This record gives sequence, C-alpha cells and structure tokens, in this order.
Amino acid sequence: MASFKITGDRRLKGEIVPQGAKNEALQIICAVLLTKEPVTIHNIPNIRDVNQLIDLLGDLGVRKTRLSDSSIRFEANDINLDYLESDSFRQKAAALRGSVMLLGPMLARFRKGRIPRPGGDKIGRRRLDTHFIGFEKLGATFSYDEEDGGFYRVDAANLKGAYMLLDEASVTGTANILMAAVMAEGTTTLYNAACEPYLQQLCKMLNRMGAKISGISSNLLVIEGVSELTGTEHTMLPDMIEIGSFIGLAAMTQSEITIKNCQIPQLGIIPEVFQKLGIQMEFRGDDIFIPAQEKYRMENYLDGSTLSVADAPWPGFTPDLLSIVLVTATQAQGTVLIHQKMFESRLFFVDKLIEMGAQIILCDPHRATVIGHNRETQLRGIRMTSPDIRAGVALLIAAMSAKGVSIIDNIEQIDRGYQNIDTRLNAIGAEIVRL
Repeated sequence: MASFKITGDRRLKGEIVPQGAKNEALQIICAVLLTKEPVTIHNIPNIRDVNQLIDLLGDLGVRKTRLSDSSIRFEANDINLDYLESDSFRQKAAALRGSVMLLGPMLARFRKGRIPRPGGDKIGRRRLDTHFIGFEKLGATFSYDEEDGGFYRVDAANLKGAYMLLDEASVTGTANILMAAVMAEGTTTLYNAACEPYLQQLCKMLNRMGAKISGISSNLLVIEGVSELTGTEHTMLPDMIEIGSFIGLAAMTQSEITIKNCQIPQLGIIPEVFQKLGIQMEFRGDDIFIPAQEKYRMENYLDGSTLSVADAPWPGFTPDLLSIVLVTATQAQGTVLIHQKMFESRLFFVDKLIEMGAQIILCDPHRATVIGHNRETQLRGIRMTSPDIRAGVALLIAAMSAKGVSIIDNIEQIDRGYQNIDTRLNAIGAEIVRL
C-alpha cells in the first residue's frame, strides 16, 4: 500500500492541464466492442481504472495499438467469448466498477454478456437494477447466481426496441442500455435518461459509427436500431471533476493557478457553485484563471438564509464534487450545508477533517454543515486514509493547505481517478512525496 507525504502551507503557481475524463473513458472504451472495425480514441487518462479496463479488453481479444501517450487504436474483430467464463475474467472484472458497462455492447453484438459483481468505491449502495431492467425490456433474460461467486448473466437471441421509463437517471445505466439498444430491432425510447456531457459524447460517437440516436442532451432519447456499426475516431472531454478539484485547491492554498483547455461550455454550473463559495475566477478563452485569494466569503440566499449545496442529475451539480466543495468551505467565511443525496457513505471522511481542526457538524449520513474558519485557524497535518477517489483528493487538498506534514495512506484510491497527481502538482510548487 502506497502513501503520500505532504508538506502543507505551500502556495502554488502556474498552469495545469486537466486529464481526459475518467467517467467518459469508461463508457467510450467499452463501446469499441460494438464494431469489428478500428476505433481510435484520443485524450485517454492514464489512471488505474481506465488502464485496468483497457487490459481487460485486451484479454478479451481486442487488439490495441498505442499511437501516443493518450491515444489508442482498438480493433475488436476477434473476441474470445470463452474468456467470459474464466477465473481470470472474474477476478479482473470484479475489481473494476466500470466493467459493468461491458454488458451493453456484448449483448448488442454477441447477444450475451457476463460480469461478476463489480467493485469500486465504498460510498454506499450503488444498485444495478436500472441496467438489468432495461436489458429485460429489450428482450434479454437476466440471471444472478450468488453461489457462483455473484455472477450476472444476460442473454438475448433477439433484441427488440422498447419504450422504457428509467427508474432513475443513472449515467452508467443509461449508457449500458443505450449501447445495447443501438443494434436492437426497431425503435427504443429512453425516458428519464441521464444527459451528462459524457453521455452526450457517447451518443455522438455512436452516431458517427452509424447509430441513429436523437434527443441528445435531453432526458428523452430515441434510438432506431441498426444491424451493424463501423469504426470511428473520438476525442474525450477534459475531466470536469479534476477541473473542479483544481479550483478548490487553488482557493484553499491561496494559489494562482491557470487551468488549461477546460471546455468551459461543458462544465454546466460547476464554476457557478464555486463562485458561490466566494472563489474568484476569470475565463480566458477556454482557460480558467484562479487568482491567489487571501480570503473568500460564501454567499447567503436573498432572504439571508444559509447557503446549501446539493447534488442532482445533470444539469444539476455533480455528486463527485461535493467532497471538494466541503473541504474548500472549511477556510471560507460563512456557513454552508452540504447535502449528498445519492450516496449514504460519502461524507464519512469528514472525521479526518475534524481531526485536522475543521468545524464540521455531520448531521446524518447525507448532510454536513461546514462553519468556515475564514483563515483565522489553520488546519493541522495528521495521518489519514483515503476511503474513495473523491474523498482522497479532498483530503489531499486539506493536507496541502494545512500546517505541518500529513500522511495519506491507501492512495491507490486516488490513483484510480487522478493521473500522476503528485507529479503534476509538484511541478507548480507542491511538496508531495510518494512513499
């Protein structure tokens, strides 16, 4: 198990380029299974979750040609379906949450899919019902065998389009059903579909491959099934979660940072939420400039009541950035209520922030009230453990702003979602040592 040793209270200065989007990559890379023709993908992040998925595709028989550090050409013209029954597949797929999105493409092209119960962050229940209910409505049969190591199986001799109202606007559920439906017979209508920019990217890529998807960017998708798809080329968006993390980091460490190539129109309300915390920023073309701020003050509502930040399906605020908003608020002036609606275990990392000296009241598993220090009291360095990707980076931000030295254990969680984060931050003035 690796750790970070962080010497805090250092101001950063310089430019940083966000990686390719992790959540988009997991969908896009699975989609290469939909065609036997080459698919070239650019701006792939070099992170553990994505690399493990790419390795898993290679084990399935997908040929990979690396064109550059962030570009790969995939060719899935000789897939070994027997590998789905192997112990190696069970072990590797079970360790990766994103492996569940192999099911839709496999079902569409080969009429069968297998996956062990996937792993990932320990942030509460992350049910998969939406995926399998959608597959069943397309005509697939679904089975789950607890005694067989928790193995999900879906089969369909014929997929037929259907109308479905999704029980939740699940991003991965929408992506999985969408990839199965593009090669189903007839028309599929997905209502209450997720419409995040990453899902829009997937829809546009599939259309370039020959799919017929309309309603992109809305919560009502209509898919006319086609018999086959062709190859294409695709460039992924920058990671909006990393961009938000850098905004919070700049404010907490009183640093002057320029975040490059942000695709600002695709960020939704993310910049606005951080501006409500009092963080100044300038849009310079497609870059976001964060000036060094000694203090920042959180807004109140017009009636004087306390600001509340809650997650919601797109175009609402992404739940992946609530941990960053929470830690950033600890040094602001004012009070904010953080309401994490989707995952009941995602706020439990605040006990480490409290140990560092933050003023936080954990109201229940979903809500925390943060009373900002207004820089009057500095956080202090401690030893802690990263419980999941986003909480891990929130703790890293806290450590970089704290007085003294901090140790963060289990940084494999951070590496799952952030590419060479220590090297990139050290290049602009941080002092992070990988142990």
